Amino acid sequence: MTRQRSFAKIEKKLLPKFRNDIGTAESTEDVKKFFVYVMQDFFSQVFAGKLKLAYDDIKLQPDQTPPFVLDEQVRSREDFASEWDASDLPRVMTRFAELAVNRYKHLEKNPEKTEAKIRNVTL
Repeated sequence: MTRQRSFAKIEKKLLPKFRNDIGTAESTEDVKKFFVYVMQDFFSQVFAGKLKLAYDDIKLQPDQTPPFVLDEQVRSREDFASEWDASDLPRVMTRFAELAVNRYKHLEKNPEKTEAKIRNVTL
């Protein structure tokens, strides 16, 4: 039986800030942005700074399964692929993406609340 690495400790460390960030997001674009930022931070910690993901390497795709896309160049890297297959990285990334998608859909359904918040701040 092979042993699987777990990155739940890093996930738990990043989760409170991520929840706060998406909770204060004022638009669906903010949610996408915060998802990318937390994933960049997460992968930087997982790979101890040896893997720097560009902003465009990760995308939140709310209407797809899984609800995220990783750039093909990143997925084809040997160090990334071996870690992806031998750890809980896919599950952790999916959990972050699902939180983001829930907030995304909420904001998408209620754009007038978002616009009202923006108007109140600028007044």
